[in-house]
Amino acid sequence: MDGILALAAANLVSPIILSFVLGLAAALARSDLSFPEAIAKGLSLYLLFAIGFKGGAGVAAHGVDARLVAALLAGVVLSLLLPFIAFVLLRSLSKVSAIDAAAVAGHYGSISIVTFVAASSLLTGLGIAAESYMVAVAAAMEAPAILSALWLATKRGGKAEQVGGELWREILLNGSIVLLLGAFAIGWVTGEKGLAEIGSFIVEPFKGVLCLFLLDMGLVAGRGLRGSRGVLSPGAVAFGLLMPLVGAVLGLAGGLALGLSLGGVVLLMVLAASASYIAVPAAMRVALPEANPALSLTLALGVTFPFNLTFGIPLYMMLAAAVTGS
Repeated sequence: MDGILALAAANLVSPIILSFVLGLAAALARSDLSFPEAIAKGLSLYLLFAIGFKGGAGVAAHGVDARLVAALLAGVVLSLLLPFIAFVLLRSLSKVSAIDAAAVAGHYGSISIVTFVAASSLLTGLGIAAESYMVAVAAAMEAPAILSALWLATKRGGKAEQVGGELWREILLNGSIVLLLGAFAIGWVTGEKGLAEIGSFIVEPFKGVLCLFLLDMGLVAGRGLRGSRGVLSPGAVAFGLLMPLVGAVLGLAGGLALGLSLGGVVLLMVLAASASYIAVPAAMRVALPEANPALSLTLALGVTFPFNLTFGIPLYMMLAAAVTGS
């Protein structure tokens, strides 16, 4: 327990986490601090390109093998499975409708790429290596959860919109997914040589840009919490704190089964514990327009995201270290 608290304390005083805390505090205090939408979008695009490119270059150096394929399949299975667990847990802890529960479940089956990056940065700071292809696993876990959410909405009394091609376009051509996969492909094709050419752009400035992005995320989360009165019940908040732990345990089991390194296990736990607030909301807006987006976004961004950043990641790291004996 002391080790977890020490690691959490060290994580809390990192520039990345403190930037988020600053934004959160500013929003809760009703400061007029804000980011122009174009700048916030630019920061997001930079992070997605840098993450994807570095992941692709890492895979080029590693090579495609059975372990990579197995990790991708494990990620897809987790993304398909987690919404069913989230749906049951949320319905048991709160009185939300089946359609809202299905929409929330889709968010919790997908991933938060920013939480993934924060965990990667912490691992790097501690000198813990992880499999370079984990960013490909992150990309593979973006969309399958949406399909599970739609199945739940249809089978549990909800009514999913029959939008066909429009929905598939939203899922497969969502900007964040296209950029992440596209940058990954460029990094894979150009390899270490390509990374060396633009390393001064996507490596050195990365953490500084991440700090600014998390400052903006703190502002968004704080505003969401301020406006959450009447949206979040105590049971829904409990779900937002418990579901990451459930996902992390499943990620731990998957990482051990795959034989991942300590860093790889931690990253898979983080992916399974996180919740989407970019790709899935866009798809849910098309497929489940009657669902309440305020509930899903406030839970994912206002409850689960801060929990993972501050206490979740250190907890998952200590648990993985204890189980693997590292």
